[in-house]
Amino acid sequence: MTTEVRTIIDKMFEEFANQNIDGIVETFSDNAECIYHGTQIMPAAKFKGKEGVRMFFEFNINALRVVYFNKTQFIEEGNKVVVLGNEHFISNEDNSHIRNSWVQVYTVTNGLISRMEEFATSAQPEQYGGNAGEQ
Repeated sequence: MTTEVRTIIDKMFEEFANQNIDGIVETFSDNAECIYHGTQIMPAAKFKGKEGVRMFFEFNINALRVVYFNKTQFIEEGNKVVVLGNEHFISNEDNSHIRNSWVQVYTVTNGLISRMEEFATSAQPEQYGGNAGEQ
């Protein structure tokens, strides 16, 4: 059974996959916050309100080409959904490749996303133990 909280998150991801910025913005509340904690490649930023949400997603959709965007796990509790995933984009500006692993935390209030917080990293983890040092 899909909950109301999960339904709005799934709708946002569907609109993102379709690159429908208006559809994405409709899934957020008027006073929503999008917080991106940044990676070694992309700086941290905070966006407020529907216009901020629009700016955040317009940048992602217009500046980057998606190679893959994987949602690997959903964890839901109350009005929060935690999504784990990974992505590979190519910059439209210089054709550089951006690969991240990420965790996104969504808060849903009154049927709309009121907060999205993303923690991402472009660093590759070091291996310890076992065959440490082998690539």
